[in-house]
Amino acid sequence: MSDVPPTVLLTEAEIADRVAEVAARIAPVIDDETAMVCLLTGGIWFAADLTRALGRLGRFVKFDALWLSSYRDERQSYGRCEVRADLQRPVLNRKALIVDDVFDTGLSLSEAARLVRDAGASEVLTAVFARKPWPTDRAIQPDFVAWEAPARFLVGYGMDVAGGMRGLPYIGAMD
Repeated sequence: MSDVPPTVLLTEAEIADRVAEVAARIAPVIDDETAMVCLLTGGIWFAADLTRALGRLGRFVKFDALWLSSYRDERQSYGRCEVRADLQRPVLNRKALIVDDVFDTGLSLSEAARLVRDAGASEVLTAVFARKPWPTDRAIQPDFVAWEAPARFLVGYGMDVAGGMRGLPYIGAMD
C-alpha cells in the first residue's frame, strides 16, 4: 500500500445521501419477504446501511450473504468466480435483492444472480453502490445503482486494496 492517502471522491455524508436515495427507489419494488443477499466481503458496508435505510422506509428484508471471490487480493479480477460460502437461507419462491459494493467487470454480480436464480428465487434484483465504466459490454447490468463511479482504483466503504482500506468511512481513489 502507498503512504499517500487516497483522494476523497465521496464523503461519509454523501455516501449516506446516496444510500437513502437508492433505498427510496428499491422500497416500492420489494416486500418484507425479500431476501437481501449481500456479496461478501465488500458489500457488507453498503448492505448494512441499505438494510437500515429500507427499515426507515418500512421495509424489513430477510438478510443473507454469499461469499464470492474473483480478485484474490489483487487489483484485477482473475477472470472467474469462486464460491467460498453459499446462501444460508432458502430463497425458493421469494424475491431476492443481491447487494454489492462495486460493479466493475460484472463477473461477481452475474455469478451471484445465476446462483440465486438456480436456488429458486421468484425474482432476482441487483443493487450496487458504485458502478464503474467498463470498455466492453457486461453480461448483466445492476437494477439499482447509488453512484456512477469514475474509472479509478477505489478504496473505502467496502472497496479495498489487497484486503486493506475497506473500513474507510469515505470512498477514495488510489491512482
